[in-house]
Amino acid sequence: MSNARDVARRFWKGLRGVMGADAYDRYLAHHQRHHPGEPVMTAREFWRDKADEQDRNPGARC
Repeated sequence: MSNARDVARRFWKGLRGVMGADAYDRYLAHHQRHHPGEPVMTAREFWRDKADEQDRNPGARC
């Protein structure tokens, strides 16, 4: 049973990475490592900034 949970957890984590849903978590980890003690964007601010950046630089999106 534990093995099935581990597989499901790894699958879900991989899917979140592919979809970009883990971007805020990665931002927090990066910020903690490289900018300790500095203010952190809220999740809402982060996603708004990310959407604005994509609007400014659309690139190759579906």
